[in-house]
Amino acid sequence: MINKLDYVKKRQKLLREAIEYKKDFEAWEESCVPSYCHPNPFAAGISWMRLFAAKELAERNGPPLKRVLDFGSSIGEVGHLFPKATQYDFIEGDELPAKFLKKQLPKAKRTTLEKAPDGAYDHVFAIDSLEHNTNYAELLDVLVGKLAPGGVFILSGPTENWLYKFGRKLAGFEGHYHETNIHAIEAAAAKRLERRGVKSILPVATLFRVTAWQKK
Repeated sequence: MINKLDYVKKRQKLLREAIEYKKDFEAWEESCVPSYCHPNPFAAGISWMRLFAAKELAERNGPPLKRVLDFGSSIGEVGHLFPKATQYDFIEGDELPAKFLKKQLPKAKRTTLEKAPDGAYDHVFAIDSLEHNTNYAELLDVLVGKLAPGGVFILSGPTENWLYKFGRKLAGFEGHYHETNIHAIEAAAAKRLERRGVKSILPVATLFRVTAWQKK
């Protein structure tokens, strides 16, 4: 079991030294890198908590983490939490984070929705990615089709409530690239899947929700 605080400090140091996200903020804003490295430890901590929650829900539900598809992976931070033997395939449309991911995780395989095989993955992750799309319901249909029998879909996204929007503004992010919220996405998921687990970040004033789903 990893020491989460030490792990975050180590990854933050690496990211801050490797990526000039402050110099080219617009290019990296949607990648989560500025969130992971935010100078406010609370703001940064929220971002890392999502990843730990996603991994823990995946471990508690369904098969071991052997074959994973990460949709909208960005720099693939969640991939660093998986066992080394995990087959980690990722879908990322932005070249900057995709190239960085490949440098960090050379064994990772970049793919597309069309090329990723149906029924091939024990876990499919969509961490803070579907809310960037108006066609999230259609994307859910495609991603669910990638799951192997007994596979688990891990979903994360922002609530977009007043507290979230206030915190986002304080943190210096615009959020204009969000087309919907996690509640709408979960409602679409519930029409296709059964929810197996949920983690709220934070528990009282929820900013993000992370959930685990399986086919009905």
